[in-house]
Amino acid sequence: QVQLVESGGGMVQPGGSLKLSCVASQHTFHTYEMGWFRQAPGKEREFVAGRSRIGGIKYYASSVKGRFTISTDNAKNTVYLQMDSLKPEDTAVYYCAATANLQYNDNWRPGDMHYWGKGTLVTVSS
Repeated sequence: QVQLVESGGGMVQPGGSLKLSCVASQHTFHTYEMGWFRQAPGKEREFVAGRSRIGGIKYYASSVKGRFTISTDNAKNTVYLQMDSLKPEDTAVYYCAATANLQYNDNWRPGDMHYWGKGTLVTVSS
């Protein structure tokens, strides 16, 4: 069982930045694919960014490519999501997730993930 705990959400103005953190209860980065998803009010949960355990390959949704960066700190069992140039449409609850299923592209599906955090709210508003 892997437990994931997110932090770092909050309110920011358009154009601003936030860095989300997700601490895992055990060493996961050699065993699981790690990803970030988000869910806006009234919308389905969608993939944002992911990191494969194979070569550390990173994947991004087209809507965040060039603005968001996923990274990991193995010593801290932590995966980060650096979010820059934030837009109002980035407003959502952001979830950290892990899966044992290898991912090969930027089309990660929520149904493929095995473990989820409880989420952290990001609000982008002036």
